[in-house]
Amino acid sequence: MASINPYVGFNGECRKAMEFYKECLGGELFFQTVGSSPMAEQCPSGMKDNILHSSLSNGSMVLMATDMVTPDGYTKGNNISLSLNCSSEEEINTFFTKLSAGGKVLDPLKEQFWGAIFGALTDQFGINWMLNCNKKP
Repeated sequence: MASINPYVGFNGECRKAMEFYKECLGGELFFQTVGSSPMAEQCPSGMKDNILHSSLSNGSMVLMATDMVTPDGYTKGNNISLSLNCSSEEEINTFFTKLSAGGKVLDPLKEQFWGAIFGALTDQFGINWMLNCNKKP
């Protein structure tokens, strides 16, 4: 079954923000830096300590965040996406096709290094979406 979680961009303040939210909300906090990922060689060396992905989980609550920004840059207000976690390749393809109609594909669906199919888009109403489907091992 699909689920939707907020995904927030912090443009350099992700670690600080997520540690604050952990103090407020409790739970388990995970960070992956740019430097510890396969993307390290694609990014400037000054970005190695930036957070590529983080998640704060407490029960069914999941808040995800990053220091990475969209191709259009960082502007407060465009820094929140809805992350749609899909349960099958059929589901992610259907949702991606329908949500991108009349919108803008930012990153087409493709297999990623973390073992998932992933794509990103802005829908016709200006809402940013990130779709993810974990592949079975």
